[in-house]
Amino acid sequence: MKTITNDRLVLPDLLKGLAVVLMVQVHLTEIFANPLFYESMAGKISLFLGGPPAAPLFMAVMGYFIARKRQTGLQLVKRGILLIILGFALNIGLNAHLLIRMWLGEFQQLSPFTFIFGVDILFLAGLSLIFIAVIRKFAHEKILLWLMAMLVFAVANPFLPVSFASQPVFSHIVAYFWGYYHWSYFPVFPWMVYPLAGYLFYLVQKQNVLPELTNKTKWMVFGLLSLVLILSFPFAFAITTHLQAYYHHDPQYVLWTLGFLLWWILLWSFIEQISGSNRLIQFLQFLGINVTAFYVAQWLLIGNLGTLLYQTQGPLLLTVWFVVVLLISSIMVIAYRKIRG
Repeated sequence: MKTITNDRLVLPDLLKGLAVVLMVQVHLTEIFANPLFYESMAGKISLFLGGPPAAPLFMAVMGYFIARKRQTGLQLVKRGILLIILGFALNIGLNAHLLIRMWLGEFQQLSPFTFIFGVDILFLAGLSLIFIAVIRKFAHEKILLWLMAMLVFAVANPFLPVSFASQPVFSHIVAYFWGYYHWSYFPVFPWMVYPLAGYLFYLVQKQNVLPELTNKTKWMVFGLLSLVLILSFPFAFAITTHLQAYYHHDPQYVLWTLGFLLWWILLWSFIEQISGSNRLIQFLQFLGINVTAFYVAQWLLIGNLGTLLYQTQGPLLLTVWFVVVLLISSIMVIAYRKIRG
């Protein structure tokens, strides 16, 4: 893969930037879209684009970079804890408008705890760093052991106990790891599969387990994957567009998503080769390099506006909001970078 300044890889940054843009549009659909649009085919396509090409891809790329950077276990744990703290701060920040109105006596039917302790992707990222630090102590660079870890995280969720989690305190803790709670969007089981897949992909590359693919072979793999994904697409589309099923998906969907991620990575590697470094590619790379800051910025905007605009916007206004959120979030990131130095 080609590099840019500071030893950054072009394709992973491009993929992260694309993933966070797709997250923006799906957040707008989930929160701003009126029921007519949400239930339409356009709304379902929006949900799908905010599915496999977004969070799973982001987590897989993160896992790849964890393996590539080779930080110590302690460094990974510290980074993980910081991301978890940032997750709580973001939950409060993006729901600030709603929480204030709840404190003033509105929305009494809602529980503030499901918003403060909602399991968003920053918690998954932080816990993934900690879990990978632990797994690496035992697995080292043994590919079979990493594969076994992926299998455990993919299949274990239905078998893990939830009976003791009937009390709210326990349920809000357990929700970060397993179960089917509606405020748990990215529990460790099964979502830990994707950073592990990225980590494993790096090990396969490093150890030359597979021969380097020629461009012709890549196109053949891409074509075969395209056929398989098209034939199985109705299955994946139905799960992705049902959010509770998507956030708590089963091993079959994990397998489909891993195949999709390989197809998606190949697709964008071809696009990047053909298009070169145009303005769109550069913008997506910029977002990929600053993905955490941009993710926080867009949620602060969408989350607080969502209290006012919840399920009221049609397709035209959703498009306008998409452009506005991208623009303002990018400006916020630039300002943050200048302040940070």
